[in-house]
Amino acid sequence: MKQVAKISLFLLLGLGLWAFNRADQLFDLAKNLDIYASVIKELNQFYVDPIDPNKAVQNSIDGMLDQLDPYTVYYPEEDLDEFTTLTTGKYEGIGIRASWVDKAYFITFVDENSPALQAGLQIGDQILSINGNPITEESDPGLLIKGPRDSKLIAEIKRGDSQMTLSINRSTVQIKNVGYAGIIRPGIAYIELEEFNQSATKEMKAALVQLKKDGMKKLILDLRNNPGGLLTQAVDICNLFLEKETPIVSTKGKLKEWNATYKALNSSWDTSLPILVLINQNSASAAEIVAGVLQDYDRATVVGQRSFGKGLVQVTRDLPYRAKIKITTAKYYIPSGRCIQAIDYSEQKDTTKQEFKTRNGRKVNAGGGIEPDVFVGRPQANSLTQQLLKEKIFFQYARLYKLKHAQISAAPSFHLNEEEYGEFVHWVKSSKFIYESPLEKQMRDVLKETQKDNLYANLSKELDRLQPEWDSSIVKELQGNKKVIAALLEQEIVHHYYLKKGINEWSFIHDPTLLKGIELITLTK
Repeated sequence: MKQVAKISLFLLLGLGLWAFNRADQLFDLAKNLDIYASVIKELNQFYVDPIDPNKAVQNSIDGMLDQLDPYTVYYPEEDLDEFTTLTTGKYEGIGIRASWVDKAYFITFVDENSPALQAGLQIGDQILSINGNPITEESDPGLLIKGPRDSKLIAEIKRGDSQMTLSINRSTVQIKNVGYAGIIRPGIAYIELEEFNQSATKEMKAALVQLKKDGMKKLILDLRNNPGGLLTQAVDICNLFLEKETPIVSTKGKLKEWNATYKALNSSWDTSLPILVLINQNSASAAEIVAGVLQDYDRATVVGQRSFGKGLVQVTRDLPYRAKIKITTAKYYIPSGRCIQAIDYSEQKDTTKQEFKTRNGRKVNAGGGIEPDVFVGRPQANSLTQQLLKEKIFFQYARLYKLKHAQISAAPSFHLNEEEYGEFVHWVKSSKFIYESPLEKQMRDVLKETQKDNLYANLSKELDRLQPEWDSSIVKELQGNKKVIAALLEQEIVHHYYLKKGINEWSFIHDPTLLKGIELITLTK
C-alpha cells in the first residue's frame, strides 16, 4: 500500500508540476502579448514618422518565425495565391517565368501548352510593358502578369531588334507534376516527377498506364530537384508499388493525438516492376519519403547523391482575416525506423546518424537525407561556373545564339563544336563579365602585403615576375573548364529552342547520373 501511495504521490506531484509549468507558460504568453500590443500602440501614437501596422506586424511575425525553422511560414491574405499554388499546383496567369537580366526583364521559362506559348511568347523575349504599364526595376512585373482567368493581357515585347505587341488570355495554369514520361531505351521507361501537389498520384498513374502500353519492362523514376509537397501524395505514390496495408510513413510530434501511421490504402498498381530512383541534394521532403520507403522495402535501387534531408511535417492552420500559418508539427519516420532530417533546428546542428536496416537486411543511415545505394558524383561547379550562372551568362548567350540560328539539330544530338565554343569564349571575353579566380585573389592579397614590408621586397618582385602565371585569364579559365561549361551552355540553348522537353531529351544522351541508372537497370532481371 505504501508503494502504491508513493507512486500516486509522485503522479500527483508530476501532474501538479506540469499544470504549474503550463499555467506559468500561458501567463508569460499573455503578458508578452500585452507588452507587444502596447509597443505597437505607443509607436503608432508617438513615433516621429507614420507607422504601417500591417508592415510592422508582418516583420515581427517573420522575425519570430525566423527563430524556428524555414518551413514554418505565415501567409497574410494578400499572399494566399502563393499558398494555393504550392498546394494545388494551380494559378491564374499565362504560364511563364521571367527575371531581371542585365537590367532588363526577360522570359526565362515558358510552360508547354500554356497561353503564353499559344500566343507566341518565347524564352529570351524581353518584356517592355504589360497592359500599357512600363516594366521598370521599380515596378512589380509578376503582379502585372497575374490576373483573373479569361482576362486579357497585352504584352509589348522586344525580340532582338524587333518590337511587337501580343494579346494573351489569362487562364488557370496547372503546374505539372510529371515533367516527362517516355520510353528512353528498349523496355526502359523514364518518369520525371517534379512536384507533389494534389494531382501528383493521378498524373503518375496515368503515365505508368501509358508506358505499360508502350512496352515498359523497367522504370527509372527521377526525383532530382523535386522539393516535395503533400505527404498524402507521397504515400499514394508509394502505394502504387506496395501492397495494400503496407506501412509507409509515421509522424511523431508534440501532440500525441496527432501522431499517425500512414498505410497503403489501395491495391497496388505493380509490385514486381524493377524500379530505379534518381535523387540529388535538391530532392526533399515528399521526394525523400518516396525514395526512402522504396529503398527500405528493397523495392527500388536509389542512385545519385545524398538527398536534402527534410524529415519535418507541416500542418496548415487558419488565422483571422483569411490569413494562414504553416507550422512544423512533427517529424516523419519511414519503415526502417529512420528519420532523414538533417538539421536539428532547436540546436542548429547536424542530427546524430544512426544505423537501420532495410527489409532484406541492408544497412541504411538516419539523419542527413537519403543515402543512395549507388553514388554518382555530379560535375563540380567551380567558382567560374558559379559566377557564370549567377550573372546568367548562359541565358544571355543562348538568347543571342537563337537570334542568329533559326534552327538547330534535334535536342538529343545538339552539340557545340570547337568553333562554336570558341565564339562563346570570345563573346564572354569581350562582354562586361569580370572574373577573379580564388587563386588570383589570394595572390593579389599576398602581393599587397609583401609590398608593405621591406623584409619581403624580393618576394614582391618575384610575385610580380610570376604574375602571368597566376593572373586570371578568362580565355584560359573557360578552356580549362570546357567540359562542364559547354554542357551547361548546350542545355540552355536546347531549352530556348525545345523548352523543358528538349532538356530532358538532351539529358538522355549526356546526363552522367541518368546514364549510370540506365546501365544499372539494364542489368536488373
